[in-house]
This record gives sequence, structure tokens and C-alpha cells, in this order.
Amino acid sequence: MQMAAAMPFAERHAWGYVARTWLVDQVIERELLRGTDMVINLAAGLDARPYRMRLPASLRWVEVDLPETLNYKQEVLASAGTPNCTVERLAVDLRDNAGRRTLFQRLGSEAKRVVVLSEGLLIFSDQEVSELARDLAAQPTFRVWVTDLTSPALLKMLQKTIGGPLERAGSPPRFAPREGPDFFVAYGWKTVETRSVLHTAAKLKRLSFGMRLLSLLPDPAGRKSDKPWGGVCVFENSTSA
Repeated sequence: MQMAAAMPFAERHAWGYVARTWLVDQVIERELLRGTDMVINLAAGLDARPYRMRLPASLRWVEVDLPETLNYKQEVLASAGTPNCTVERLAVDLRDNAGRRTLFQRLGSEAKRVVVLSEGLLIFSDQEVSELARDLAAQPTFRVWVTDLTSPALLKMLQKTIGGPLERAGSPPRFAPREGPDFFVAYGWKTVETRSVLHTAAKLKRLSFGMRLLSLLPDPAGRKSDKPWGGVCVFENSTSA
């Protein structure tokens, strides 16, 4: 909450978080119709989808985050009632390569069709993100990966506006591949869909007049490094084909 209070830019542009959340919701609903039996939410934070979304009781929803975050979340949701599916919370530091791979192997063996979510997680170096992507692709049952992505041009803007508090917190945003979504091809993932957060927010009527004018520009789909772009990408596991 202290970090959020120190970033007025983020508050003024809350439409971006709304649009991102809505887009991910749409993907989850679609994938449930295709037989998804497990959702793994990496760096789940305070996400409360199991409580607010209409999910089948048979669905297994796994949340992965640091123990401090999960303990706080448990306290916050203590009076929220019962989730609409089975929820499992696992305290794992995703920077621990061995622990992460052990976790993925176990979960991959316990499901038939998995959707992986990673909203706001990919802020690390290219090497760290590539290792995560490779570890996810190594599990054939991890069929779909949904994540947000920013272009290099947008990253520069974010570093100037909200980079200070994140830098002081030890989590500076760094990942913005010049290749855009194609960055993940080499690590076992093919792009299925890219959706602009700006254009989605316009459709949801969440933008100010000035931002609505910007939304009239063509969507570069994250593939032009010199264009400010942020969006949600949906990938399919090439090893599952």
C-alpha cells in the first residue's frame, strides 16, 4: 500500500489494471470451456478471482507467491466466504530455480490441461524470464500461458514515472524484449493472441478524452519496439502439440 501511495501515476492510469484484469478473465473463461482443470497463478498477490468468478467446483486453482504475501492475503480474505473452486496456496520463491522446477514438475503431473497466469511478474532480466519460460514449457500439461508484456518504449516511460518506488523496493521493471511476443518462441511458446490494454480500456469506456484519442492509433501488437505498447499475450506450449 505504501508503494501504491507513492505512485500517483499508477492511480491516474488505473484503467490499465482494469483492462488487464478483464482481458485475463476472458481468457480464463474461454480456456475453461476447453477442458482446463488447473489454473496456476504465479506471483498471485491479492488476486481474488476464485471468489468473484464463476468457476467450476472441480477446478483446482493454485496460487504461488512469497510467504509474507500469502499470509497477509489469508488475513484479508478471512471474511470473504468460500471460494468457488478448490484453492491451494504455495509459498515458493520463483527466483529459486530448483524449487520452481520441482513445483512445476509436481503440478504438471497432477493435471491434464493447465493455464498459467503471470500478471505483473515478468519484470526481471531477459535471462531470468527465458529460464522461467523454458521451465514452464518443459511441462506438456502446461498448455496455455497468459502474461502481460510491455514494449521498450513503454518501459522507458514507466521507469521515469513509477520506477523510483519500485527500484527502492528491489523490483525495478526491466523486461521489455525488442522482439515483443516473439521473444518466447525460442523457449517453447507460440503466440496465440495479443490484446492491447489501451484499446481494451477504450472499449470498456475507461479512458479520458486524451487517452481515447491515443487509442485511435493502430495497435502495434507489441512488435514495434519504438511504440509505447502494453498488453496481454496468450501463448500455447509448442511441446504440447
